[in-house]
Amino acid sequence: MTRRRAWLGGLALTATLAIAGCSSSSSGSPAPGGQAMSSADSAAMENPNLDLGSSLGSKQAPDFKLVNQFGQQMSLSQFRGKVVLLGFEDSECTTVCPLTSQSMVLAKELLGKAGGSVQLLGIDANPDAIAVANVLAYSRVHSMVNQWDFLTGTAAQLKEVWKHYGIAVQIQSGQIDHTPALYVIDQQGKLQKAYLTQMAYSSVTQSAQVIATEVSSLLPGHPKLSSIESLAAVPGQTPADSVTLPQAQVPNAATAPAVTLGPGKARLVVFFATWLSETSDLSAELTGLNGYVKDAASKHLPPLTAVDNTVTEASAQAVGGYLGKVGKLDYPVALDESGRLADGYGVQDQPWYALVNAAGKIVWQHDGWVSLATLEKTVAAHQ
Repeated sequence: MTRRRAWLGGLALTATLAIAGCSSSSSGSPAPGGQAMSSADSAAMENPNLDLGSSLGSKQAPDFKLVNQFGQQMSLSQFRGKVVLLGFEDSECTTVCPLTSQSMVLAKELLGKAGGSVQLLGIDANPDAIAVANVLAYSRVHSMVNQWDFLTGTAAQLKEVWKHYGIAVQIQSGQIDHTPALYVIDQQGKLQKAYLTQMAYSSVTQSAQVIATEVSSLLPGHPKLSSIESLAAVPGQTPADSVTLPQAQVPNAATAPAVTLGPGKARLVVFFATWLSETSDLSAELTGLNGYVKDAASKHLPPLTAVDNTVTEASAQAVGGYLGKVGKLDYPVALDESGRLADGYGVQDQPWYALVNAAGKIVWQHDGWVSLATLEKTVAAHQ
C-alpha cells in the first residue's frame, strides 16, 4: 500500500528563507526605474499556482558531499562555473515532487544549447528511503537517470544538508512532509533565488519558464528561451465542463479515439501516472480495473475512464509505450497534457479516484489504490 507523500506548504516559505537569509521577494519588487508593472507581470503575480521566487541575496550556498544515483561521490562545489538548480525531493513521492522534477527538466530544455551550462541536482528528502537504490528508482521511473544527479547519504548527512537549506522534514501518521524548495545557485556558488513548488499540475510549464528566465539572467549573453507562454492563472477543467482529451496511443495499435468527459453522465475517473510503478504494482492495478468494467453493467455502476497526468511524464509517447506492455485495458486512458483536468478535479496525489454524478459534481474522491470489491461497494453507495 502506497503511503501518501505530503509537503510542508504553509511554513515552507518562512523556514526556507529565514535560514537561507532571504532579503526580499522578487514577486513584490517594483519595476526598474520605478516604472509601472506590465500587465504580464501583474497577471503572473496574481497567479495563485505560481511562485515567482524569492531573492536570497547572493549568499554562499552551503557545500555538501553526498552520493548520486550511481553511488558516485559528489559535492556542490564541483559544479562551480555552472548554474545549479537544486531541488529537495522525496525519492518515493507521489504528490508535489514529480512536479518539481519536471519543471527542472523543462527549464533546462527551454534554454536550448545554453542548457549545457546548467546542472540539475536533487537531494533526497525522505528519511525512510535514503538508499542509492531509492534515488536510482525515482530517477528511472521519471526518465531522469542521465538528466540529473539525485543525491543521498546517511541520515546524519542528509539532516545536516536539510538544516543548512531550511528544509523541514517530518513524518506524521506515516506521511512524509517536506518543504518543496528549489534553489538557483550561480556559477560562483552563490544563492540567487528560492522557489516553492505549488500543488498545481497546470503550472508546471509556467514554473519552468520562471526558473529558466532567472537562469538566463545569470548566463553569458542572457540566452532567449525557446518558447514563452502566459504566466496568468490557468483555469482548471472541472467535472461541470465538457472536455475532450486525446487517448493514449499504444505502439502498433489503431489510432485511439478522443475521450470526452463532462456532465450528462455519471463517471468514475481514475487519475494516475506511469511513474507510480515505483511505489505500487501499477500494471496489476490497471489491469485489475478491467474487473470493474466487467461488473459495471450488471451492477449498474458508472463507466470508468482513466486519465494519465501526462504533464508530469517524460512524454505522451512514453505513456503509450508503457501501456503497450501492460496488456489489454477495457477502458479508455485519456492524456491530461496540460494538467488542467487534474487541477479542475482537485487531484492532490497519485492515484486519485473521482466519482462524478450526471450533474457534473464530485460525490466521492479517494487517494490511493483500493481493492475491486471496496471500489464497487463504495461507488454503489455514493451513486
